[in-house]
Amino acid sequence: MNNDIPLSRRDEIAERLARGQPVVATALAAEFDISEDAIRRDLRALAAEGRCRRVYGGALPITPASTPMASRIDTSSEQKTALARAAVALIRPGELLFLDSGSTNLALVDLLPEDAHLTVATNSVDIAAAVLRRADLELIMIGGAVDAAVGGSVDANAVQSVARLNFDRCFIGSCAISPERGISAFHIGDAAFKRAVLAASEHSVVLALTEKFDARAPYKVAAIGEIETVVVEHNIAPETRAALSRLGTSVILTNVS
Repeated sequence: MNNDIPLSRRDEIAERLARGQPVVATALAAEFDISEDAIRRDLRALAAEGRCRRVYGGALPITPASTPMASRIDTSSEQKTALARAAVALIRPGELLFLDSGSTNLALVDLLPEDAHLTVATNSVDIAAAVLRRADLELIMIGGAVDAAVGGSVDANAVQSVARLNFDRCFIGSCAISPERGISAFHIGDAAFKRAVLAASEHSVVLALTEKFDARAPYKVAAIGEIETVVVEHNIAPETRAALSRLGTSVILTNVS
């Protein structure tokens, strides 16, 4: 078995990732007739160059949705604000809200109604900091080890914390969304955490940029029908909007600017 790591092989893997194709280490090892350890070394090198994101068993292409939260905060800010503005009408006075870690949910904080006696729980460092800047909001910080890629805590401690709470309404982040595959996440721990939040919530909302419908993520969070409301941009394809509605979720469109 040839355990060399020729650049030509690495370039071929990088090209597939650049085309948006996820790769699986076992399949690549069989294709190139080398060990999985050699493939994993290739993937580690490509990840270090910022050309892929490592996941269990392989790697995913880098997409806008899969970059760390800190890198996404200032991107598509107008679209995220439009989604947040459309979503705040759902909130009722006195609610205990959960804002999942994500740059789109961060846009909600400044738009939450004043004098509504709201309490915000979050696992996100950035969202917690934004809530603290508003004297009219109460904050519950869901703690645990912080995952830098997620931008918040999604470990076992965080899951146990949300299980002890009853949320009136949760805003779940989506790494990828589609009528067929539902809501998905890039990290297995993040997906498990989101499922725990959904189980603890009376109402559920997902704010989804149009680009999220082109993304793919390996770990399923929920089927579309398990989400009460999906807020999408006004430019979503009509057939996608119709498919979401058929699956039992309420669809809210942003206003045309």
